[in-house]
This record gives sequence, structure tokens and C-alpha cells, in this order.
Amino acid sequence: MSSQDVLKNASTLASYNVLLQVMFRVLTFLLNAFTLRFVSKELIGVVNVRLTLLYSTLVFLSREAFRRACLSGVSRTDHSWRQVINLLWLTLPLGVLWAALLVCVWLWLLEVPDPHTVPYYGPAVVLFALSGVQELLAEPLWVLAQAHMFVRLKVVAESLAMIAKCSITVVLVVFAREWGLYIFSVAHLVYTGFLVLCYAVYFIRFLGSKEAAKKSFPLHCVGDLLPCGADGEPLVDWTLAQLTWSFFKQSFLKQILTEGERYVMTFLNVLSFGDQGVYDIVNNLGSMVARFIFLPIEESFYIFFAKVLERGRDVRSQKQEDVAIAAEVLECLLKLVLVIGLIITVFGYAYSHLALDIYGGSLLSSGAGPTLLQCYSCYVLLLAVNGVTECFVFAAMSQEEVDKYNLVMLALSVSFLFLSYVLTWWAGAVGFILANCLNMGLRILHSLLYIHHYFQSSQWKPLRGLLPSPLLLVALAVSAVVTALSEGVFCCDSGWLFRLVHICIGAACLLCVFVAVLLTETRLIQFVRTQLLPRYTKKQLD
Repeated sequence: MSSQDVLKNASTLASYNVLLQVMFRVLTFLLNAFTLRFVSKELIGVVNVRLTLLYSTLVFLSREAFRRACLSGVSRTDHSWRQVINLLWLTLPLGVLWAALLVCVWLWLLEVPDPHTVPYYGPAVVLFALSGVQELLAEPLWVLAQAHMFVRLKVVAESLAMIAKCSITVVLVVFAREWGLYIFSVAHLVYTGFLVLCYAVYFIRFLGSKEAAKKSFPLHCVGDLLPCGADGEPLVDWTLAQLTWSFFKQSFLKQILTEGERYVMTFLNVLSFGDQGVYDIVNNLGSMVARFIFLPIEESFYIFFAKVLERGRDVRSQKQEDVAIAAEVLECLLKLVLVIGLIITVFGYAYSHLALDIYGGSLLSSGAGPTLLQCYSCYVLLLAVNGVTECFVFAAMSQEEVDKYNLVMLALSVSFLFLSYVLTWWAGAVGFILANCLNMGLRILHSLLYIHHYFQSSQWKPLRGLLPSPLLLVALAVSAVVTALSEGVFCCDSGWLFRLVHICIGAACLLCVFVAVLLTETRLIQFVRTQLLPRYTKKQLD
């Protein structure tokens, strides 16, 4: 396969992965909105935090190191697929060991939910662990598919599995609500079962076919997918095994940092199961904005900055035309995400209660949910600014600076876990968002200092993008006051007519903010019209 073919397939795979993530988010969003009408928030908390953490910990520690090592190893020309397959099958016994250990921890060391509120906790723990072990059966097939760029297989398999899971959940929630945690356990077991089945059926049909021969596929029959010895070579490639062990040691820290909030909630009992459920739902709602709006901007313009700027060199030693373009784009991007973030913060404060009431009913809107979403609206502003500043910093830093910053990120991650514990004891679930805000604020400060130093000896000042026009600030301030008063008068216990009045007032205020942007932020409008929209239009056409 030529380099151009690899690049094309990799780009296609990346596009499918993005679509897959969007689909999963939307389906999960709709599924949560539906199930919230039928089950308690305590049940949602146990499923979305504790049982999901059990499953993710099991599969991550069992397969992540093998995936990274084997996908790196098969890029070498001298690799043996027989040895790679043998190594990958070690994920299954390792998964069984992790399952046994984690089930013991989840059943006997952690607080057990009230069986009247959350029934069948013990069987659910076992079934979630079993679903993780079941998914590991497809691991050799998954690595084969990734290594040979079978771009549609993953999308079809995970889509069918997710549809099956959602269908089972909906049917059982409606007709067998008394099953409690069995509902979600069975649905998750069906999900992983569908994944394994799809991969197995595909490779059973593919191996030995004309298509496989045409692609010079290294395996020829189903028996080649099973572990076995080969004449004249060890069972596994010991160099690859050592690389796997290196990645395995890293995976512990990565998993703790990735799932830090859930570990704090699970092991330190800082929140009740009901509060955990509400926090997880609000966190998913808030993160959708960041994933759908800010993440595409970060990914696209990281590539832009990386191509325009020369990594590790100061401004004076680079082409001044390229530096000027980069500075102008950075200033416009900062202004864009700042304006979007401020709008979300202002209107999120006044419409969090209404949004949660529509989405989850009184289950979400009657407790700490609205306060959580209001705080998350402020956190989205920090997420927006941090995304753009870090995408520039990572594109401009030298390799040595990136390595140093990785240590800074490690320290910030550890401090985040500590702050989460302390602030949650003090402020409840809001403490997690406050800890995130402090952590993100420190990252933004580091990036701003780097950008200031980077452009210090030049005529360009891209950080001016963080200074919105006075008219826009006035429009946002007036909108904040008016919508807050509207919420107090019209929302949300006086019927749908008053809610519609509240929505109309918000729409009028938002229109005024847009007019202020059009009148005062002309450079930003020009940038969006000439640079941002054509870029995304081209992506969709491709």
C-alpha cells in the first residue's frame, strides 16, 4: 500500500471516527433523556459512574498496552502476524484476572447501594465485568482491522452494537422496570456481544475469499486467528512483549488521569449515588458543546499552525509573512471562541433550569442540577480559550518544551485529583467543576505567558483577541441581567406559556448580542466568512 493510499485510508478512518463519536453522543443524549423518565437518579448514578468505571478500567488495563505495542510493531517490515496474534490473545487471561480482582473490590470494598433504591447491584457488577471480558474476544480481530485499514468495519460493528443496546434498554425500561440494574447490565452485555459477533462474522467471510487474496492478506483461514506455535520462531515476539510491558506501566497513570473524577466519586464517597448521576448527566450535556463546536476548531487549526510555523524557532528567524498570518489567525480564533464562550456563559446561567427541566424533568431540575449546569457554562468559556491557546502552543513548541510541558500536565492532573477531593467535600458536586476551572485556568495562564513571550519581540499582539469590544460587553451584560430577571419571573413553575415568554426574551437578547457582534467585530466576521466557513464546507464536500 502506497503512502498516499495509507494517508487516504487514515483520513477516511478519522472522518468515520468523528461521525461515530457524534452518533454515540446523540444516541446517549436521547437514551438518557428517555430513561430519566422511568428510573431514579440513584440508579443512573450507579450505572453511569460506578459500573461504567468498572468496565472501562477492566478493558483499558487489559488491552490498551497491547493495542499500542502491536499497532506499532506491525509497522515494521520484519514482523510476524502469527506472533502478534499470539501476543494479543494474552489480553483474554489478563482480562479474566482484572475482572476477578475488580469484582472483589466493587463488591466487598466499596459502599453497596441500598437494594431497595438500586436493586441487583451484585449481579450487575458481575455482568459488567463479564461484558468487558467478552469484548476482549474481539481484540485480535480489532487490531487486524485497524492495521489493514478496514475503515467501515468498525463503524458498522459499533453502530449495530449501539443500536442493539439502546433498543434493549428502551424495551426493558418500559416493560420490565422492576429489573433495576439488570436492564443496563443485559443491554451492555448485548452491546459487547454484538461487537464480537460483527468482527467474527466479517473475518469468517473475509478469510480465504478472493478479496483477501487480492489484498495479500497475511492470514488465510479462521484457524490462523487462534493462538498456536510456528516452526522456527518463539510463540511471541519478545521485543514486542517488552514494548507492551512499557506501555502497560504507563496505562495505570493514564487511566487514573482520564477517569479521575469517577475514581474520586467511587472510592472516596464524596457524593451520593443520586448526586453522581446528576453530575454525570450535566457533565455529558456540557461537554457536547465543547466536542461539537470547539474540538473541530482546535483540530483544524493545530494543523494550520504546525504547517505555517517552524517548531522551536523564535519569531525573528521565521518567514515574517507566515508569522503575520499565524498571528492574525490566532487573534481571530481567540476572539471567536471568546465570543461563543461568553454567549454560552451568559445565556447558560439563565436557561440551565429550563434546559434540565425539558431534558430530564423534575428529576434534574429540582436539585443541584441547575447550579451544576450554570457552573459548567462558565467552565465552557475556559475550555474554549484553553483549546485555542494550547493548539497554538503545541504547534510552536520545540520537542524539549513539549516534554517539559508534559511534566507540568502531570503535576496539574495530580493537583486536580487533590482539588476535586477537597472542593467536593466543601461544595458537593460543584466542587468537581470548580476543580476543573482552576486546573483549566492554570493551563490557560501557562499558554498565555508562552504566547506573550513568543510574540514579544515582534509587532504582532494576537492576545488582543481576548479583548471584546465595549459594545459587545454592554450587550452581554444587559442580556445577563434581563434573562436572569426573566427566569425569576417566568420560569419554570408557571406553565408552558410563561416558559415560552422566557424563551422569547432570551431570543431577543441573543439577537441584540449578534447585532453587536456584526457592528463591532468586523474582522471576526470577515475571518469566519472567508476562512472558517469555506474550510468546513470543503471538509463536508470531501
